[in-house]
Amino acid sequence: MIVFLVAMIAMMWWQSKKAKQQQQEKQDFRANLQPGTEIITIGGIIGKVVSVDVQYEEIIIDSEGSPIRFSFNAISREYVRPAYVSDDEVDENGNPLPVDDDEAQTPIDQAIEAAETPAETETDSSK
Repeated sequence: MIVFLVAMIAMMWWQSKKAKQQQQEKQDFRANLQPGTEIITIGGIIGKVVSVDVQYEEIIIDSEGSPIRFSFNAISREYVRPAYVSDDEVDENGNPLPVDDDEAQTPIDQAIEAAETPAETETDSSK
């Protein structure tokens, strides 16, 4: 019984310590926000920080041209855009497919001439 009680107290103390550490990290993040940082709110709104008012604990973000004012508590974390890879660029195991360098290395002048050539032959044959 005593072992069980000691284990419960230890778990509660450890969880409390971890929660305080996470809360301190969030407060430090919110206090150190600078204009230009991209953030996401707890509601899922993504935007760049325009200004930070530490006195009133408010932050103004710009989301696609719409400035919005939030409380510090509404800021969830810094936003990092996830990497996107199209299914056409990888095989079934997720490995990148080899890139065909022939098309990528064609000079723009040759590509334009190649695109114009079929159109000119159609107009020449109609004369």
